[in-house]
Amino acid sequence: WHWCLGYHAHKVELLSYPSSYPRSSSRPWSPIVVVDAPRFGAQGCRVFMSFPEQYSGGQIHHWILALAFILDALVGDPHWLYRHVPHPVAILGEMIGRFDSALNNPKSANWSRRFAGFLMVLALVGSCAAIGWLLGLGLRMVLFEWAWIGEAIFVAVLIANRDLYAHVWRVAAGLDESLDAGRSAVGHIVGRDPQSLDDAGVARAAIESAAENFSDGVVAPVVFYIVFGLPGILAYKAINTLDSMVGYRNERYESFGWAAARLDDLANLAPARLAGIIFVLSALVLPTTSGRAALIAMRRDAPKHRSPNAGWPEAAMAGALGLALAGPRVYGERHVDDAWMGGGRRDPGAQDIRRALRLYAVSGIIMLGFGVLALSI
Repeated sequence: WHWCLGYHAHKVELLSYPSSYPRSSSRPWSPIVVVDAPRFGAQGCRVFMSFPEQYSGGQIHHWILALAFILDALVGDPHWLYRHVPHPVAILGEMIGRFDSALNNPKSANWSRRFAGFLMVLALVGSCAAIGWLLGLGLRMVLFEWAWIGEAIFVAVLIANRDLYAHVWRVAAGLDESLDAGRSAVGHIVGRDPQSLDDAGVARAAIESAAENFSDGVVAPVVFYIVFGLPGILAYKAINTLDSMVGYRNERYESFGWAAARLDDLANLAPARLAGIIFVLSALVLPTTSGRAALIAMRRDAPKHRSPNAGWPEAAMAGALGLALAGPRVYGERHVDDAWMGGGRRDPGAQDIRRALRLYAVSGIIMLGFGVLALSI
């Protein structure tokens, strides 16, 4: 007798069949029914197998992604909720902080700290992938044909489209009021010292943040969901949060954060370039932007950026708006001589931030269309 998790229409049952029991098209069953990826990508792997069509209600992952974008646009991150229930990224940040305190000993040799950082990355990214797998399995076992709505809610939580838009919009509103208000608003979304920025510096920082975080907060999570399902998007959020907390080139994290930084670079190679292409396409649609200039700037300037990935969306955004972004800047007490992205004006203002947000909004719609198309194939 073989015990297995089987399915009939939209029900999951524990079935017991003799090894000689014939399989028929009217009573299909499988000895392994696990979770979670869309039609292609991880579904082709033995580790991440998706539920059959009879169980999942057909191929509806494109509807999951569409609903996730709609929920994010309507609700964003409800701060009233996260005052009582921690956001997944906040939980990740707490775990990373604990690993940092426990494993990152400044007195240890560099190789030892690098190995400790590698173990932290392996533990957190692997755990998040496993949680995503179990989450998808649990949704399908509990909610059955309504599982796709629960999955859409979780995907919406992990996409930062609306919240980033709102943060950047507050910078433009702050600059309209005063330089101090603009500095205060931009301090929430950039790592550099806002007090060192003039009006143009505040505007550049906001536009750069919109460009780079469109790649990290929208395109990359969607790409990882398309390819790897819930395990992929949760694993990516772990990678990105690790890099944002320990992926620095300073005395404390040069060795301990090495694995996190390198993995983040690798994970964002394709999404960053896709984000730049989407900005180019968006610039072709809007009347006040130039798709041709965006493409030229991206191809010319992106390889000059100190980051292997950030330059692609930043250069495309700069070219589309006719601006020059990045360039020399100050992070804490460290001066960074970065190359300029784009060859346009270096004195953007609040109105340029709003132009960037229009480009950002159209790019989000294009990214949704790309994702829905990819999941529908």
